[in-house]
Amino acid sequence: MLPFKLWVDADALPRILKDVIIRASDRYQLEVIFVANQNVGITPSVRIKSLQVMSGADAADQEIVERMQANDIVVTQDIPLAAQVIEKGGIAIHPRGEIYTTANVKARLHLRDFMDTLRGAGVQTGGPPPISERDKREFSSSLDQTIQKQKRKTG
Repeated sequence: MLPFKLWVDADALPRILKDVIIRASDRYQLEVIFVANQNVGITPSVRIKSLQVMSGADAADQEIVERMQANDIVVTQDIPLAAQVIEKGGIAIHPRGEIYTTANVKARLHLRDFMDTLRGAGVQTGGPPPISERDKREFSSSLDQTIQKQKRKTG
C-alpha cells in the first residue's frame, strides 16, 4: 500500500464519484476512508474503510482533520475543511476536480461568507448544479494526477 491515504468527506459526496474513488483505490493499492455521520453504503475491504461519526455539523470534518497526516489526500466540497487539510500539509480536491490551494481556498472562503450574508438577507442564491459526466471525468483525472504526484513525492 502507498504511504499516504485518501480521506473522503462522504456526507455530501455525489454517489457518481464513489465508483471513481474505489477504482482508483484498486488501481493504486491506496487505502481509502469514507467518513460520514451516516452509513455510506460501501462494502469494506482490505483498503476501503467506512468510518461513521456522531451526528453534528462538522463531526466528519473534525474526524478527518484529527486523523489525516501530511501528504494525505482529502476529497471534500467543504471549504473550511479544505483549508485545514492544506494547513496540515495534505492535498484537498473538490468533487468537480479542482485542487484547493492556499490562494483559492481564501478566495472561496470569502465568497462563501458573502453568499451566507446574502442568504441571511433573504436572497435566494440556489445551489450548485448536479455533478455532470464532464465533472466526473475532471475529478477522475485530477485524482489520478494527484495520486501519481504523491507517489513520486513519498515513494
